[in-house]
Amino acid sequence: MPRVTLEQWRMLQAVVEAGGFARAAERVHKSPSSINHAVQQLEARLGVEVFEIQGRRAVLTAAGEALLRRAGHLLEEAAEIETLAGALAAGVESEIRLALDQLLPRAPVIAALEDFSRAYPATRIQLHEVVLSGGPDMLRSAAADILLAPELPSGYLGGCVGELSMICVAHPGHPLARSDQPLTRRDLQAQRQIVVRDSGAESAGEGGWVEADQRWTVSHMSTACEILRSGIGFAWMPEDRIAADLAAGRLVELPLEAGGRHNVPFYIAHADRDRAGAAARALMAALEAAFGGSSSEPPER
Repeated sequence: MPRVTLEQWRMLQAVVEAGGFARAAERVHKSPSSINHAVQQLEARLGVEVFEIQGRRAVLTAAGEALLRRAGHLLEEAAEIETLAGALAAGVESEIRLALDQLLPRAPVIAALEDFSRAYPATRIQLHEVVLSGGPDMLRSAAADILLAPELPSGYLGGCVGELSMICVAHPGHPLARSDQPLTRRDLQAQRQIVVRDSGAESAGEGGWVEADQRWTVSHMSTACEILRSGIGFAWMPEDRIAADLAAGRLVELPLEAGGRHNVPFYIAHADRDRAGAAARALMAALEAAFGGSSSEPPER
């Protein structure tokens, strides 16, 4: 068992922060004699002097400074434990697992998480970046509490919180970008397409139009963007991810005869809405607000 109690460490910290025993007593609502006794007990049990008298002032010794630094961390951790216990007693989750499809914009999600963290600082977030069936798989297997994605597993209700624009793009030096005629299906089939791998456990699908004779499959959207900037292939990408590249001329929109742009709605869903705690409900509300308002419920999928 520890020889020094948290209360004794708190008394020591109060004396230093207040600048004396009398002021510390006022701050922590104890008598000066109680404060003095606590510090004396601390020194006796540790066998170290934490204060030395200089004139009329008690000043921390070098050992006292070192101990107080560690004690400060100890007191902060104890306060966090009590905060967490209070949150758990109030039905607040200690951790939330969020599955986020890589297609979706990141800025609103980060803004929502920042707002959420201020209200629920003790709740940890596990963020899983998924592709296609990977998100629905996690929700269905209870590996995720909340899903934010274009697809929902059957049997789950999800609110539509927005839509994203997918654009067919390539490097300006790519052969497809130099065409002065609308591009056809055959034009695309003859070139290399960059696609992002489905992260689902059992699905090998790649989603969308995937008919090019040459095809490179990667695991992350950022990798696909890097390959596109190098001029190696073409791909349909979320406008949010490539807006800066389009503005700077690093990528260009391809002139397809049809389907060069299409909108994809995306949804938010909870694995079990009836059992969602206060933190999960707050996070869902923050995400809905970040994407521009309350969600509308589509039919069950």
